[in-house]
Amino acid sequence: MEFKLLIDGKLVDGASRLPVVNPATEEIVAEASRADAAQLEQAVSAARIAQAGWGRLSYAERRGYLERLADRIEERGSEVARLITLEQGKPLSEAQGEVRLTLSAIRWCAAQVLEPEILRETGGERVSDERFPLGVVGVITPWNFPFMLSAQKVAPALITGNAAILKPAPTTPLSSLLLGELAADILPPGVFQVLVDDNDLGPLMTSHPGVDMISFTGSIPTGKRVMASGSATLKRVSLELGGNDAALILDDADVAEIGPKVFGATMRNAGQVCIAVKRVYAPRPMVDPLCDIFAQLADEMIVGDGLEQGTQMGPVQNKAQYEKVTALIEETREIGTLVAGGRPPEGPGYFVRPTVFRDLPPDARLIREEQFGPVIPVIAYDDVEEALAEINGTEFGLGGSVWSSDTRRAREIASRVESGTVWINRHMGLAPDVPFGGAKQSGLGRQHGIEGLREYTQGRVVFTPIV
Repeated sequence: MEFKLLIDGKLVDGASRLPVVNPATEEIVAEASRADAAQLEQAVSAARIAQAGWGRLSYAERRGYLERLADRIEERGSEVARLITLEQGKPLSEAQGEVRLTLSAIRWCAAQVLEPEILRETGGERVSDERFPLGVVGVITPWNFPFMLSAQKVAPALITGNAAILKPAPTTPLSSLLLGELAADILPPGVFQVLVDDNDLGPLMTSHPGVDMISFTGSIPTGKRVMASGSATLKRVSLELGGNDAALILDDADVAEIGPKVFGATMRNAGQVCIAVKRVYAPRPMVDPLCDIFAQLADEMIVGDGLEQGTQMGPVQNKAQYEKVTALIEETREIGTLVAGGRPPEGPGYFVRPTVFRDLPPDARLIREEQFGPVIPVIAYDDVEEALAEINGTEFGLGGSVWSSDTRRAREIASRVESGTVWINRHMGLAPDVPFGGAKQSGLGRQHGIEGLREYTQGRVVFTPIV
């Protein structure tokens, strides 16, 4: 199929083409249309015109459009999932799950209404807080969940009356361009548009005076640049940034029971999940049995092309990230004990086998930084207070988990983890109706839930006399 941009309701060629590589084979699977600065200007202009009428529609009217879009995605779900696997690398079953989560997010957003909130009604006066759309929202998404993360930002922007311009990661643009194709004859022209670049249009979008908000998911350094770029126009910025989530195992946990669960939370999507477990803290006597479990699971995991039946973990998504992860493994090999993995398999593809290290110094980069790959450190501790201090002693604060056979004790410990989300006896798992966001440098604002919808609106307090 052709992969064209969506600008002002029309599927159009870009100013140039961008090759897209399958990370499992390192072969070019397609060429995507690539926009230039002039096409960005065209998209912003169209969005500003379209938003005026779209914002005047009722929630019920906008709901109908989003529900039709969800139905169209569901009809083409198999095609979407296969495309996700081809460009991102994850197993087809996980890509199918990404499509299901996308549908859930769109349909939940479509059913919501931000009603005016009565703040008080006394002294012959009613005071209410109303919400109105910000205008044009620029959506910038990463490559780990290219379809789901796009929809999870576009849907709340649209239902609250904004126009949205989506700019996906240049290594995974195909599923977003397909989303534009599916939306082209459903949504009014200009309300939703899709542009692809090679990391050159981002600064133009984030600084553009015609863009009222940027919703961004990605790394902390890039998030800081987005925030700085938007400062000249004081545009709204929603940032979901990196995480270095810790799993804290308490001394009363059943290692045999929780070991596979913790390991699974480290390796989903080849470790390329912002809220994956990135560090495991275990009482010193538990480290040996826990590492034995991790080693067995790592050795048994089937790593390969996501389109092949039986594959449990696909490749790292792109060459730059692959080189970063493999370099980190080699560096860590010199300062710690390798438990499992450590060598990429031979042949084409950006494959890294599940890798586990232990006995690392506290300042090891694998502990202090976000690896974003299938590599995990196991860290022994003697005192839970010291472990908490280490867990909280970074700039990250996206997620975390506490594992224990005593839920009450785990709840007390969880209340002291400095992150936006904490799970007890599980890790990962978000829902459209539950707000999500980071603490510290892991982000600004909230996504999902009513709080997430409010991010795309401006408050307006109205004082009304009561006659």
